[in-house]
Amino acid sequence: MSRKQSLFINRELSWLRFNSRVLAQCNKDIPLLEKLKFLAIYTTNLDEFYMIRIAGLKQLFAAGVVTSGSDEMSPLDQLREIRKYLQNEHKIVEAHYNDVKNSLAKENLFIKNYEELDEGLKQKCDTYFFSNILPVIVPIAVDATHPFPHLNNLSFSLAVKLSDVEHPEILKYGMIRISRVLPRFIQPNENVYVPIETIVKRHAEEIFPGYKLISSCVFRVTRNADIVIEEEEADDFMMILEQGLKLRRKGAFVRMQIAHDADPEILEFLNSHMKIFHKDIYYSKIPLTLSSLWQIASNKDFSHLANPLYTPKTLPPFGENINIFEAIDKEDIMLMHPYESFDPVVQFVKEASKDPKVISIRMTLYRVDKNSPIIQSLIDAASDGKQVTVMVELKARFDEENNLHWAKELENAGAHVIYGITGFKVHAKVSQVIRQVGDKLKFYMHFGTGNYNGSSAKIYTDISLFTSRNEFANDSTIFFHILSGYNKNRRLQTLSMSPFQIKERIIEKIKFEASKGKEGRIIAKMNALIDTDVINELSKASNAGVKIDLIVRGVCGLRPNVAGKSENIRVRSIVGKYLEHARILYFKHAEPKIYISSADWMPRNLERRLELMTPIYEPRLQERMLELLELQLSDNELAFELQQDGEYKQLTVKDNEKSINSHDVLEAYVNKIYKSLKKDTDKAKADLIATKLLKES
Repeated sequence: MSRKQSLFINRELSWLRFNSRVLAQCNKDIPLLEKLKFLAIYTTNLDEFYMIRIAGLKQLFAAGVVTSGSDEMSPLDQLREIRKYLQNEHKIVEAHYNDVKNSLAKENLFIKNYEELDEGLKQKCDTYFFSNILPVIVPIAVDATHPFPHLNNLSFSLAVKLSDVEHPEILKYGMIRISRVLPRFIQPNENVYVPIETIVKRHAEEIFPGYKLISSCVFRVTRNADIVIEEEEADDFMMILEQGLKLRRKGAFVRMQIAHDADPEILEFLNSHMKIFHKDIYYSKIPLTLSSLWQIASNKDFSHLANPLYTPKTLPPFGENINIFEAIDKEDIMLMHPYESFDPVVQFVKEASKDPKVISIRMTLYRVDKNSPIIQSLIDAASDGKQVTVMVELKARFDEENNLHWAKELENAGAHVIYGITGFKVHAKVSQVIRQVGDKLKFYMHFGTGNYNGSSAKIYTDISLFTSRNEFANDSTIFFHILSGYNKNRRLQTLSMSPFQIKERIIEKIKFEASKGKEGRIIAKMNALIDTDVINELSKASNAGVKIDLIVRGVCGLRPNVAGKSENIRVRSIVGKYLEHARILYFKHAEPKIYISSADWMPRNLERRLELMTPIYEPRLQERMLELLELQLSDNELAFELQQDGEYKQLTVKDNEKSINSHDVLEAYVNKIYKSLKKDTDKAKADLIATKLLKES
């Protein structure tokens, strides 16, 4: 069967196309500093892809695995296609970088190498070098008495070839390690950024006195960063995890990036020690570590070259002098982040920590802020004698160290901290507050599609639901009991929990829509779709005549428009100023019709993690979520549509067609509500206006 006839698309190749959609934002007519941000995001994404996905494929190949994944491509075939794809795409990255750099120069914002500076700026860089760089960098000799050093993951260095001044025939090789504590770009004045390695190169002979610099080149290495922990054998999980984090720094090399004009002898010197496969060496004509372009993109003096700052709004019934528990008592409340502020979520925990009626606070934490006000409130509550139970997921990739820190702080304050469930990650986003009201206990819950992280809540689109419904109270209590105790009955009634329920309930709902034939309708929004069983059920529903729209931001393993398999399935991806992160599901004939979830439709989420899927019962909130989905299905500015060949086509505004940018529409929508209800806490009025405005949009 040819790939175009197959229902399945390779996961890794689909991911590459997602990152290409991120890069494609640089093609758009957006502010220059926003283009720098997308270059930085693209590079950061690719770093993680190499650290985890490429590293995994290399391990599969080494283990002799012939096929992997539903598409049945071998690890070797995947590696070959990935390398070819990235080698070609790097030329596009270079072109975008140079285009943005040249355009910024016209706006009087410059990225210049040391040798391009005038004498005055060179002197400033020299002064900075001796006062701030020289004391921190590490000169490294490599010879019989100086072994090749350990290079940390994503370490950034300047390799050098030197000759002895007194004996020029004697050549030496070494490197200058550029510490991460140093800025990636040095600013000799407010509108000039100088790559630090060009300054270091200028002073290489002062770093190695008595030696002449023959040649040099900057390089960067990537290691396998996946951590494998045998939890069943761990008596002290925190200690085992800390050891794993140390081992991450020593993972096998999987990539080297190096300057395009590298001296062949320097390259031979480096790779004689690292032994990186030659096709995993990427030559670059632009600065390495483009993830650091955030440093330039954050220059407030050039804010006119960035998108206007949007301030998330707090809408009724939340606001100043509002008791958050009284508001939730009256009705279910839904927020759309980042358009609506994350502050009510923070306030929910803060008020609970101070309220004398609150006797218990329970939360799951996956990724949190470095300086988290939520955790500070939990610490305050525990210190005040409240019962505080916190599930801190120590296995949240690349957040392990931050989570370790907070877990210890919470324990020191007297909170009961759970570190995880053996064999599973806990990815659910839920908090529960229990208040003593008279002789009764009242339960208040928050369910989210995103993390309890105020920083990411400003740039990720997510959904929050506040409720005091009894059925949610019972299920959330059982959920936290499952986390903290022994419990073989891992099933909930109203909520759905993976790894035991979400997948089976999703499949049940897909089958039910299929039973309705052409009357069936499914809209599902998520970050990734890979699960083979779910894809097969969607295919059957398509064959039964069900119209299916999938809004999948990232990886999609389902191939649309395949005759007899997916003819009624359309897949689109929204990529714009905000990272689409919400999971929202609509099944026309289900009861209720709308669900939000922490889980993507991937085996890891549905089978190897504890996740929650939450039904939305309030008709007005169901309508609001359906309007949101339909808005994104009508987006013709930010949307890409998946084609049968696995490529994505950027949608464009057709003649006589209204231009729709869903991010801009939702900003304007929330702004209008805020303006019209600034002094009004009437939630019913707010909902009426909200529904009307979104339909008009």
